[in-house]
Amino acid sequence: MEEHTFAELGRVEAVRQLFEGTGYRPFGEPLHFEAKSGEYVACASKTLLEGVDFNLVYFPLKHLGYKSVIKATGELYAVMARPRTLSVVLGVSAKLDYSQIRELWSGIVAAAKEHGYESLSLELQPSRNGLAISIAVSGACPKLTGVRRSKAHSKDLICVSGRLGAAYFGQQVLERKPDELEKYRMMVGEYIKPELSPSLVSQLENEEIYPSYGYFVENGLSDAILRLSRDSGFGAKIYADKIPFEGNSFALGKELDIDPVSAAMNGGDDCRILFVIPILSLEKFRREFQTFDIIGHLALPDVGSVLVTPDGLEHPLTSQGW
Repeated sequence: MEEHTFAELGRVEAVRQLFEGTGYRPFGEPLHFEAKSGEYVACASKTLLEGVDFNLVYFPLKHLGYKSVIKATGELYAVMARPRTLSVVLGVSAKLDYSQIRELWSGIVAAAKEHGYESLSLELQPSRNGLAISIAVSGACPKLTGVRRSKAHSKDLICVSGRLGAAYFGQQVLERKPDELEKYRMMVGEYIKPELSPSLVSQLENEEIYPSYGYFVENGLSDAILRLSRDSGFGAKIYADKIPFEGNSFALGKELDIDPVSAAMNGGDDCRILFVIPILSLEKFRREFQTFDIIGHLALPDVGSVLVTPDGLEHPLTSQGW
């Protein structure tokens, strides 16, 4: 198959060819959808920059496209919204050719289909500073779901949808131990290709479990907990011995001189969902959502946001959010 360059194709033809065979219609901007009566619209956006959020030396382009969509989609799931539209702007540097952008785009399309996006748009722009990926998403959530969301109370449960700190360790393996990728493939996978359950919102609604608060955890657990305390007005207690870790975290942490708890609290890029679940829903939630771990609970405001160590000491949470 003959490979073309951007110079030969031009921007419009490049976009048209990228859409061929995807099932999505090109040049449909601005994207929109008709919200049904009784729905509200949720929106989110993410920007990923080469050299800051990813390194093309070791990051497969298809996985990078997929992950870019996941990082925005998680924000919708956190507020119980179903994905509807996905808008992508790629800042393309001169070192990338058309075939590489096509590989990146294939990951974006795969994630869009997996998570049920109805409409997809793409804009290509030149970039002087490496590859830039900007993602904007929108989704819909029934107002009834919002009405049913429980009012938060002290002792309500703080739950997270999987291992924390693994993505940060995966990045460290890629940068500092590239000859041990197979040994730490689970951690590398958490960083390179994080995944979310497309059925999460439907499962919660079917089980009539309505979280009072939800957050997408991608800048470390501390960042999400501090946002929770800010929004709810409650304190929060997180128990270090309840945080879920990938099995090799402590052995690898010792090798790299990185505390796994610190990686979970501040490492970032985990792509997990955090929910506050009414304590009365505890048994049903444990039974139906076994991929989630209960890591703490809301507390009275004067407690603040703290990490409780196994010996009972409480350490106030801080987060740079970077």
